[in-house]
This record gives sequence, structure tokens and C-alpha cells, in this order.
Amino acid sequence: MPPVRPASLKVRALQWLAQREHSRQELRDKLLRLLQRSAREAARAAAGEGGAQHGPDTDADVHGDPAVEVDAVLQWLEQHGHLSDARFTESRVHARQARFGNRRIQQELQQHGVTLDADARQALQQTELARAAEVWRRKYGGAAADAAGRVRQMRFMVGRGFSPDVVRRVIQAGGPAVDGSDTSTD
Repeated sequence: MPPVRPASLKVRALQWLAQREHSRQELRDKLLRLLQRSAREAARAAAGEGGAQHGPDTDADVHGDPAVEVDAVLQWLEQHGHLSDARFTESRVHARQARFGNRRIQQELQQHGVTLDADARQALQQTELARAAEVWRRKYGGAAADAAGRVRQMRFMVGRGFSPDVVRRVIQAGGPAVDGSDTSTD
């Protein structure tokens, strides 16, 4: 009896993409895990039915290499405009920029196998001070009363991915006006 397979890799990928944008690497990893899980379940079912023991490569033996199959699905999705790393990057930056600094955003994008292009990196750099001031203002609303409070605020802001220089400027100034005009030469 052939292993039980997901309805269709293409259908499952489209379902995930309908929920939110995914990077190519992220979707590839999810699809490969799906195939591995279905192969393990099929092997367990075959062993439970008294059939011959199948190893973890059962799925590959019957249907070819799972990585090749997944890459073909990903290529089809990209060709038909369903999967786009540029769209994923834009979506992720838009969702994260109000709460996180440039370092945190870039780190998260790297985890998904994508990087910011030069224009997007420059746009984030130009707004980092204003974004940091807004995050600081929402969280604290005012300057700390003592040095320990300032250190706590700085640690929070650096943890959010803002550069130490920007954090220092925000904390020292008590939160510069958020008008989008950054006179720094960073």
C-alpha cells in the first residue's frame, strides 16, 4: 500500500500563502516537514497492518526525491505570482517597523532567508530615530527618575533592535519630536 500523502503540496502551499506571505525558504521547510510527517505516518500505518517495515525514505522511494518535488512546486508558485520574497520582505517590514528597530527586523528577515535591499534599508535607517522615540514614548511616557531607570529603558530599547546610538539619543533627549525629520548624519 503506497504511503498516505497530503492532498497536494500545491494546495497546501496555497493555503499557507492565503493566510500570510511566506519566504521561499520558510515555505520550502514547511512543505518538506509535511512530506516527512506523512511518510512517518505511512510507515507507522504499514507497520501496524503487518506489512513490511518501511524506513523514513518510503515517500522518496515511491514518489521521488521530496526536495525536488517541493522545489518544483515552489518554482510554479513563483512563476504564477503566488510566492514572492520581495512581497514577503515588504509585508514583514511593514508589520514590524512600528515596534522594532532595524537590527531586529534584519535578523528576523535573515531567519527567513531574505535580506533587505539597499533602498528599504536606507528608508528604515532614516526613520529609526523617530520610530525609537515613538516606541519609547508608548512604553515609558517620560524620562526615568534615576540612572537605574535609564539603564532599564535602554536595555528594553536595545532588545527591540534599535541601535545603541539611537537609543542613547532618545533616552538622553527624553524622546525627540516624532516629525520624521532626523538631522543625524548616521
